[in-house]
Amino acid sequence: MFTGLIEEIGEIKSIHRIGDGRRITVKATKIMDDLKIDDSVAINGACQTVVSLTSGSFDVETVEETILKTTLGEFFPGKRVNLERAAKLGDRMGGHLVQGHVDCTGSITLIEKLAAAYQLWIGYPNEFNKYIVAEGSVCIDGISLTTARDETGRFMVSIIPHTWKMTTLSELKTSDKVNLEFDIIGKYIEKISLPYLSGSKTEKKTSGLDKYIDQPMF
Repeated sequence: MFTGLIEEIGEIKSIHRIGDGRRITVKATKIMDDLKIDDSVAINGACQTVVSLTSGSFDVETVEETILKTTLGEFFPGKRVNLERAAKLGDRMGGHLVQGHVDCTGSITLIEKLAAAYQLWIGYPNEFNKYIVAEGSVCIDGISLTTARDETGRFMVSIIPHTWKMTTLSELKTSDKVNLEFDIIGKYIEKISLPYLSGSKTEKKTSGLDKYIDQPMF
């Protein structure tokens, strides 16, 4: 589990193919302090497991499914990436609950520089529109951001200069792809509610709590 607050910008050192997968070596400094083999690291928002490390780099092995759903298959040596170690219990939750499970990729359609912020418009598959709400949370390349505007097939986020500077957002260009993870809470609510919203009694799932529904409290 992550929070979407980027700890540092790392750099892809090397990439080796393993069938349709990849073994990726990432150079880093700050997160190497206590990083261990088997730890989880979000690389541009995709949760990866550390399989080996040195004093200044770590390796992950990216499987075929991750290559299909994320931008990791398009990485190249020298590319800068957002890094975040898994959250610790008891830490402040500065962003939002991020799993590091990328739902899809989006593409930058417009970048606007304003006096006090930067605005990014991002296009994405319409099927995920139900998970975007105005003023809701969305994770873009591992960064916890707030949706400022919501339109079918695209949304906009407003970014303060500090976040712009401390992440790879400042390196994006129009048509670049980004990893998107939508709020996990909305997905669970949808899953639980769908049988009841369908109107089909045969599809309704029951639980031990059902016997308490519509019963007097006292």
